[in-house]
Amino acid sequence: MKIKLYLSIFLICTTNLLISQDNNKTYLFAGSYTSGEKAEGIIVYNFNPETGALNEVEREDDLVNPSFLTISPNGKFLYACTETKMKQSGSVSAFSIDSLSGKIAFINKQKTAGKNPVYVTVDHTGSFVVSANYTDAVVDFFICNPDGSLQQSSQSFEFEGNSIIKGNQDVAHMHSVVFSPDNNFLFAPDLGSDKIHAFDFSINRFLTLDEKLTVQTNKGVGPRHFVFHPNRRYGYCVEELSGTVAFYTYNDGRLKLSNTYPLYKTEQDKYASADIHISPDGRFLYASNRQEEHSIAIFEIDTENGELTMVGHQSTHGETPRSFVIDPSGKFLLVANQSSDQIVVFRRNMETGMLTKIGTKSGLKAPSSLKMYRYGG
Repeated sequence: MKIKLYLSIFLICTTNLLISQDNNKTYLFAGSYTSGEKAEGIIVYNFNPETGALNEVEREDDLVNPSFLTISPNGKFLYACTETKMKQSGSVSAFSIDSLSGKIAFINKQKTAGKNPVYVTVDHTGSFVVSANYTDAVVDFFICNPDGSLQQSSQSFEFEGNSIIKGNQDVAHMHSVVFSPDNNFLFAPDLGSDKIHAFDFSINRFLTLDEKLTVQTNKGVGPRHFVFHPNRRYGYCVEELSGTVAFYTYNDGRLKLSNTYPLYKTEQDKYASADIHISPDGRFLYASNRQEEHSIAIFEIDTENGELTMVGHQSTHGETPRSFVIDPSGKFLLVANQSSDQIVVFRRNMETGMLTKIGTKSGLKAPSSLKMYRYGG
């Protein structure tokens, strides 16, 4: 009897372990530009967290320029900026995600109040979605239904302004929207006006523009993407037009500039820095350079004071690294090289922060946004 009992327990435990391992899956979602035509705009890959290998799961077609993606905190829904870079207003599209297969299914979409939505984010509760529109400088606020679908935009904020670089800063250009770590504020970098606009989100969970908290950056830098450190006390902003990263201390809605650092290895006539991310352990910061160098800049973060030390630069082995992502384990970094139609996979040294290329995934057109999510653990 005891032998049978032990055998039954062993079989149950083994079966549960196998099921658990089978459910532990990591997916990469890649958005792209489709040249303004309906096409296969989002590709889903199964990502191997041990080897870094990518295996295609599916392609979502009938999409126009799904150029930026984000995933809800619970991993159930994906939101995409769609109809970007078009003559008419763009939209934000909602999709459900099957955690077992990685496949996505269209739910609905809502129009933005401006042209060319370039960034979309979800608040920490998963109840609200916000988009930033570049061409018409509009921030749109959407309420999410329990099934992930979006209601019509309930708030729209249009901005005006300019700065000193002709062509890039003749008018305001909203380039991203990021919720604060406590979910009480929203920050919106404006590349055209050299500002980081601030919204209060603590009252009734609607946005209230707070000019007292808005940051005037240095002239001509072009703030683009922003990321908070895991310790919730530091923030870092890629400044596209100056090829720099700005370090801010953060406290209760207030950003205070502390320092700036060059992202490029050599001085350029024109800069085009793009994306920025911090390793899960908070020790390293990475930012991409699209113009000339086509590289990832690597910094070590002093976790005591937030200051950065340049570690090195890594070629992305392709052109125009518009977006990149660090996998949830922190072992890999994947880059979307927009102009060379490829995703390049790097293994990340957890101690030094340096990157080693281990693979390339081709067969996709103009990848522009990468997001990852790990299910089951």
